[in-house]
Amino acid sequence: MKIAVIGAGYVGLVSGACLAEFGFDVFCVDQDARRVNDLNAGRMPIHEAGLDTLVHANQRAGRLHFTGDLKSAVAGAEAVFIAVSTPTRRGDDAADLAYVQQAADQIAAALDGYSVIITKSTVPVGTARMLKARIKAARPDVEFDMAANPEFLREGSAVDDFLRPDRIVVGSESKRAQETLRKIYQPITVTGAPLLFTDFESAELIKYAANGYLAMRLAFINQLADLCEKVGGDIAVVAQGIGHDKRIGHHYLHPGPGFGGSCFPKDSRALAATAREAGSPFSLIEAVVGANDKRKAGLFDRVQRMLGGSLAGKRIAVLGLAFKADTDDLRDAPALDLVPALTSAKASVVAFDPVVKANGTPAFAGIDWAQNAYEAAEGADAVIVLTEWNEFRGLDLAKLAGVMKAPVMIDLRNLYSTADIARTPFTYHSIGRKVVKAITP
Repeated sequence: MKIAVIGAGYVGLVSGACLAEFGFDVFCVDQDARRVNDLNAGRMPIHEAGLDTLVHANQRAGRLHFTGDLKSAVAGAEAVFIAVSTPTRRGDDAADLAYVQQAADQIAAALDGYSVIITKSTVPVGTARMLKARIKAARPDVEFDMAANPEFLREGSAVDDFLRPDRIVVGSESKRAQETLRKIYQPITVTGAPLLFTDFESAELIKYAANGYLAMRLAFINQLADLCEKVGGDIAVVAQGIGHDKRIGHHYLHPGPGFGGSCFPKDSRALAATAREAGSPFSLIEAVVGANDKRKAGLFDRVQRMLGGSLAGKRIAVLGLAFKADTDDLRDAPALDLVPALTSAKASVVAFDPVVKANGTPAFAGIDWAQNAYEAAEGADAVIVLTEWNEFRGLDLAKLAGVMKAPVMIDLRNLYSTADIARTPFTYHSIGRKVVKAITP
């Protein structure tokens, strides 16, 4: 089976590589000529665990192709996935469907026979039905079906999520389309992954509902951590206690500096916008969005309070810039709020991230870059752990403290137990737990 994937970004590249792994002949299309050239040369545009190996193996096998020629990619394809970006629309919180509509128009012009056109991009309710009407109006002479097949890929584990999903959701009105999607996903469903067929609208809503709910859990645990700080509780113990309740579970109950990335912020806003437009305001999600924005905006005040006042002239080491570990994604990352606030307060900032390097991001203008955590901490008045990279969990804390001007750590990911940190020279600030004072000589 020939499959075309329109868009070679995060979702398209992961989906295309995994589909090629199943043995399909996959053509990934992107308008960015530089990206296409890089991919054809074996250079990866994103950091994602296992993706480079998968891409290179399927390129060598002749099953995975990258091109800017949409017409040739779509010609003869039994399935065409739309996996382009749906950023937040300027002026409101709704998803901008300009790229999706452009892709649909180009696909319509390129169709030369029956194909199932599938939205893999995260799109608001009503998109598949709208695109079906749009393509039908443009090409009444061509037979096609429409399907909604949302992705549930977590950055940092996207390949595994695609190959071993919790479920596959397909919105469709056609038995023929269902059989095509059933054939595509047979290598996964044969291992037991559930395949849920539903209508367009339900499939589209499932994606937003899942991300909105998970975002709500994160906002909940973050605010609960703030309460723990006020009343003397320990958020680690509280989270463990409620997580043992089978109705709740332990997932997404780890406090942090606020959620970021390509999904939770954008999708929560889009869900809220969809609800408003439908005349059914989703006040709970509105509150989640507001709470998360407030949390990231308040990171500087938290750091300033923990360091006892003015930060002018202080050297601050920031460990981690990506919004989460195992990715280089900076979209809506807490670092984009905190780092500029630190530099505006006349602090000297030196940063280290295992993957994110000096890249011209305006928010990071004027900071220094280190090659490792110890270099970043050299001469620092404080070190801030902002991303939960595994290599930060195993730092030699005695060595780290030894190179600092003052052994103060602000751990915004709660990577260390307070019992372990109490045996180090650090004064340790974390989220939702009591301050651990430095050992007095």
